[in-house]
Amino acid sequence: MPGPIYSEAFMVAYQKAVEGEAQQIARVGTSRLVPGSFGDLLRRYYTAPEFLNLAPATQRNYRRILERFAEKCRDLPVAALKRSHIKTMIGQMEDRPQAANSLLKRLKTLLNFAADIDMIQHNPLLGMRGLKVSSEGFHTWTEEEIAQFEAYHPIGTKARLAMALMLYTGQRKSDAVKMGWQHVKGDRIAVCQDKTGALVDIPIHPELKRVLEGTPRQNMTFLVTEYGKPFTANGFGNWMRDRCDEAGLPQCSSHGLRKAMAKRLAEAGCSVNEIMSITGHATEGEVIRYTKEAQKKVLADHAMDALQHDRGQGKSANPVRMVSKLKG
Repeated sequence: MPGPIYSEAFMVAYQKAVEGEAQQIARVGTSRLVPGSFGDLLRRYYTAPEFLNLAPATQRNYRRILERFAEKCRDLPVAALKRSHIKTMIGQMEDRPQAANSLLKRLKTLLNFAADIDMIQHNPLLGMRGLKVSSEGFHTWTEEEIAQFEAYHPIGTKARLAMALMLYTGQRKSDAVKMGWQHVKGDRIAVCQDKTGALVDIPIHPELKRVLEGTPRQNMTFLVTEYGKPFTANGFGNWMRDRCDEAGLPQCSSHGLRKAMAKRLAEAGCSVNEIMSITGHATEGEVIRYTKEAQKKVLADHAMDALQHDRGQGKSANPVRMVSKLKG
């Protein structure tokens, strides 16, 4: 085999060999799983409590990332993987930093598991840092953009209901598509989050109540397709993408409404724990970013008010010592 293991030349030659071997296996009618390989590791991981205890949506996401990685190295030995191999692979994804960092996180978890079951002596990826992400991810809707969407999609439309559900509950699209009248108890709505399994019990905002009252009650589930079936999370995201485009908001997406809700709560002076009780975030990291930005805005407002009050009282903006020097 040409080149060092996991190098580009090695992988090209290896893939050709695998394809030839796969054809031979298909003719014989047998299959195999190489002991100590990534395929073997994945099989063990998928049947372990570390994986099975994850929420179904998280399992699907992890599988998608790991299976894509395993397409080129399923039969390669895990023990031969070096830190430099993954560093090179991550570097080749510099145009997709978020995808690169997601892959690195999943591989770190997978190799921690491999070390726990003695398939490798230690995790070579411990301490490896991902790529710097300059983008803040999904665009957070501004108040002007929310007003523009509401003006285009009035109360009574499915688009307005979708926006109100996401904005005034702060939930993910995978949770919004499951919400229905059965989750409404008096003036509250309770949702068991698909990703984390956490139960959030939220007071219904007056604006959401107004939208619900103005929407025809034809199905138990709030949001359904044109065929009367519940949306999938991805299907809803694509449908909402079209509704945003119709309103002249190509920069906006369904997830950006969840961020807008967190931003509103932070600017209203809510604590991190109060925001997490609504959004259901499992960690404080992202929520803290919203509260910090809100605090900066409040402090800036206070500082400017103080300056204007000072000027209004006829006080000099120059320090006393500076004024004395000028007079001398």
